[in-house]
Amino acid sequence: MGVLLAAALAVLVAPVVEAAKTLDFYTIDVEGGKSVLVVSPAGESMLIDAGWPRAASVDRIVDAVKDAGLTKIDYVLVSHFDIDHIGDLPRLASRVPIGHVFDHGEFHPAPAPATPDPRYTASLNAAWERFKQYDAIRTQVGHTVVKPGDKIPLKGVDVEVIAAGNQFIRKPLKGAGAPNPLCVTNSQAAVIDRDAEDNQSVGVVFIFGKFRMLDLADLEAHFSRDLVCPNNLIGTVSAYHVNVHGQFKGIAPELIGAVHPQVAIMGNGARKGADPPTWPVLRATPGIEDIWQVHYSAAGTKETNPPADFIANPDGPDEFKMIKLSAQNDGTFTVTNTRNGFSKTYKPGRP
Repeated sequence: MGVLLAAALAVLVAPVVEAAKTLDFYTIDVEGGKSVLVVSPAGESMLIDAGWPRAASVDRIVDAVKDAGLTKIDYVLVSHFDIDHIGDLPRLASRVPIGHVFDHGEFHPAPAPATPDPRYTASLNAAWERFKQYDAIRTQVGHTVVKPGDKIPLKGVDVEVIAAGNQFIRKPLKGAGAPNPLCVTNSQAAVIDRDAEDNQSVGVVFIFGKFRMLDLADLEAHFSRDLVCPNNLIGTVSAYHVNVHGQFKGIAPELIGAVHPQVAIMGNGARKGADPPTWPVLRATPGIEDIWQVHYSAAGTKETNPPADFIANPDGPDEFKMIKLSAQNDGTFTVTNTRNGFSKTYKPGRP
């Protein structure tokens, strides 16, 4: 009887254990910078960007690591070297062991103004000092420059590099490559503000069974078109981490329409990102079900922000809460607001 009982319990427990193996994304509140902690179904972790080089950003990343039950960060992907992404990796490494670092290579500062400006010189000197400190820690722990077509070896999930160093994949991902009819218009070509480092961004697609997440960091609209025009080299995705914190200069309707996400997530701050003009473009995307934000956008209105349950930090004092996405390999995924525990589950496919 004891053997039969043990066997029965094993049958009951096994599916529960299997169901717990999700691919998790924690979009961390780093004051309008970017930081996303990814935990694979095999338990390996990757941090995408480290927010601002401030103690507060490090504190919030460490809190996310603890919330995820981790004791280390296996990989760090620094998408590009702008101040709100490069963070303070030496300080973070003093708090949590970090493993191998991936990035696009070398720093590309903004071009000098036509008229000498001491503010530009001071900013440039500070940027080079931050990069030098970052370079020391990436050299210490181990460093790889990624190129389009590379894979980041996060166990249990495919992480495809589709953009890096202002270069893009030329061959479609598996199942992609169809012509994109949205390419007949190019609404952003004349209005974007080209940034040297933004457009060096490392962009990736996470593939876990039928679930796919797109994250292009700060790639601006004009450049992200290269990934979907004239043919859509990405295919469709389940979730889309919106370019440039939701600033309008990153919003390309031809990209968003082509990848056809069910959910969009904006890692914005109260006064940075989630621009009001971004909202109607996202909302008009066929098949999109919901938009989630780390912060209520103070520049917008209730009409250009999601309902309160979809905002981790509503208008008012910052509570430093996160948006968490947990995906299963059948394509089902759940997004949770850690402020109030509100969650919504999305089924594979489109409504």
